[in-house]
Amino acid sequence: MAIDNLLLEQRAPAFRLYSWRHPTLSLGFHQRCIEPHWQELAAKGIIDLVRRPSGGRAVLHAGELTYALIWPDPNLSRLQTYGHACSWLVSCFATLGLPLQAGRQAASPQPSSCFATSTAADLVHASGVKRVGSAQLWRRDCLLQHGSILLEPPADLWRLVFRCPPPQLPALPVGPAELELRLIEAAKAELPVAAGGNKTIPLIGEEWERITATEASYLLELA
Repeated sequence: MAIDNLLLEQRAPAFRLYSWRHPTLSLGFHQRCIEPHWQELAAKGIIDLVRRPSGGRAVLHAGELTYALIWPDPNLSRLQTYGHACSWLVSCFATLGLPLQAGRQAASPQPSSCFATSTAADLVHASGVKRVGSAQLWRRDCLLQHGSILLEPPADLWRLVFRCPPPQLPALPVGPAELELRLIEAAKAELPVAAGGNKTIPLIGEEWERITATEASYLLELA
């Protein structure tokens, strides 16, 4: 996510899809509710605990894919950008026979968890269960949108973190590797910033130094 923030500072059009080496709980930039047992889990090495540059509630990065979209000057309202920035997800899951739509559930029995509620920024199945949670950060008319795409969230770890069972998602008809390929193809077809293809631009030494210098700011100190 330090890389995402650097790309936002550079106003560099980009689309990234990635996973996490170790289970990590990321908190939204403005989220002030830090459950004491989260710090206990982090102290035991069960999870890492970080704060995202984007908004929203807590997301458990395990059994999921994270996406980041950097889009300079979309020339759309902030609500409209959610629809355009999530169109590739809707298209991809429709081809899998798992249609998604914008969420409408504002109430939340677990106010700390991103997946305990679903708003127009999120994507849910017909049953209402949430598959994708997204959040935005705007800086100088440049958008950074982060999102979490649930694949198979680990039930035991989810219960440890959120003290409730994970969302009961419809089974995916393809494996994670095939889904990732399909998501990339859908992004290339639907997203202006991904339309150029699967082009990877390596970061230079100075950029890595800036990323390394800011990584520590994302880690939350344990009490």
